[in-house]
Amino acid sequence: MLKISEIKDLIKCLDESSLDEMVYEYEGEKIKLKKNQPVSYTEPVSYAQSQKVEPPRTEASLQEADEDSIEVTGGSAPIYDYQITSPMVGTFYLFSSPESGPFVEVGDQITKNTVVCIVEAMKLFNEIEAEVDGEIVEILAENGELVEYGQPLFGVKKK
Repeated sequence: MLKISEIKDLIKCLDESSLDEMVYEYEGEKIKLKKNQPVSYTEPVSYAQSQKVEPPRTEASLQEADEDSIEVTGGSAPIYDYQITSPMVGTFYLFSSPESGPFVEVGDQITKNTVVCIVEAMKLFNEIEAEVDGEIVEILAENGELVEYGQPLFGVKKK
């Protein structure tokens, strides 16, 4: 059984971190800790309500496909030369809410600041920006799908 001092240490760790929730499991015991959150959403919030969080800027978050990984999905399908990848583990959403249209569709022209999707992680809705000028030629993830860190989300033909 966890001691009070161990629970206090876990609470202190959570308070000092950027996490909003954590689960600790050890030898069959499990404790779930959450920071106070004013509102919890179970489905994507509208674009106006979403919280913008800057994704970490790493080479893995957006990387150019080398010649070996350029994909062609059909005889006349456009070839992309850039992949927008997920900067985190979470749920991929093409729509800001069930009633709205998608952020982008195949054929859309995008700029570096264009929001292309939302990745929800721990009830935080993170807007993902293109960070490159070009055209969306392929959507590589399904709406509502769990995506991994570094997973390709869009194929882009750069300008």
